[in-house]
Amino acid sequence: MNNLIGIFTSFGLSTSAGLNAYLPMLIVALVAKFTTLVRLNEPFDVLTNWWVIAAISILLLIEIFADKVPAVDSINDLIQTFIRPVAGAVLFAANANTIADIHPVLAMVCGLLLAGTVHVVKSTARPVVTATTAGVGNPVISTIEDVISALTAFLAILLPALLALVLLVAAIIIGWWLWARHQRQTAL
Repeated sequence: MNNLIGIFTSFGLSTSAGLNAYLPMLIVALVAKFTTLVRLNEPFDVLTNWWVIAAISILLLIEIFADKVPAVDSINDLIQTFIRPVAGAVLFAANANTIADIHPVLAMVCGLLLAGTVHVVKSTARPVVTATTAGVGNPVISTIEDVISALTAFLAILLPALLALVLLVAAIIIGWWLWARHQRQTAL
């Protein structure tokens, strides 16, 4: 059961990294540093080093401010195309000890794909938000993304089974909505 919970935690953390690479990384680092809820094996235990926590905090502040400004957020998303999937890979591998013990590359690939997929959706949708709101919606959407990223990371650590259920229900609803939309479009 512990292994399954670790996998659910990994899925939640790597998914949240697709929205904001540094927020779930900082949450994991601080929770691992001050509690027993997260135990990071080598080499991932380096996240609990104060220098690493400080660097993640500075990068998080840059990310938060850059993501609120129209045009700058698109440049930031371009840069984050490389960072968010890697952060997802690290978070997945750091928390899915079962998979990482069996095949560390598989764990990294899982996290890379999850965070990368969320990032692609985010970076594709953001220019649409900018265009349809003349940039006024960017800070609002960015703040919502940050809140979702933080909540997902906390839920992944505190209630991984509940998070898995919520993500499954959300995926079913989104899948049904996309299918229904496709059916309406093909009927026209």
